[in-house]
Amino acid sequence: FHSGWGLRTLADDAVFFNPMSYHNGSIWPHDTAICGAGLAHYGERESVVRLMSGTFESAVHFNMRLPELFCGFTRAPGEAPIAYPVACLPQAWSAGSAFMLMQACLGLEIDGWDGEIRVTRPRLPIGIDTLTLRHLGVGDRVVDLTFQRVGDRVVAFLADRHEGLVPLIVRT
Repeated sequence: FHSGWGLRTLADDAVFFNPMSYHNGSIWPHDTAICGAGLAHYGERESVVRLMSGTFESAVHFNMRLPELFCGFTRAPGEAPIAYPVACLPQAWSAGSAFMLMQACLGLEIDGWDGEIRVTRPRLPIGIDTLTLRHLGVGDRVVDLTFQRVGDRVVAFLADRHEGLVPLIVRT
């Protein structure tokens, strides 16, 4: 299913596969993100990092405006993803997929009711060594949360400039 740009709606060895078909082999960024969230739920963060990388690199070729879908041709070195001729560009749910993939990479869960942040086995996307989420709402509090690559691990910590304690629970 993985094309190098994202997940296809149909495997390339399926009988009805057509990389230019709306539903039988194209790549939908929001489908890729939903699958990425599912993979993350089952601990497959490295797979999510690859999906995030492919989605970001496809966005670069679409002027940072993710389309509704694009053709599901296998990624080839030096080649851009092929636009689907009548796809909406940009598409709101496709734009939102980047955030869902990032949340899945980071293993981030905000519990506003209990006023805590949970991070499970965080990973940073390829090429990013530090990422700070500023003004993150957690219940009635606002914090800055930083993820930093340290060797082969990613650590998470809260900035200390905010008043009020917000528990950060990190599972590695």
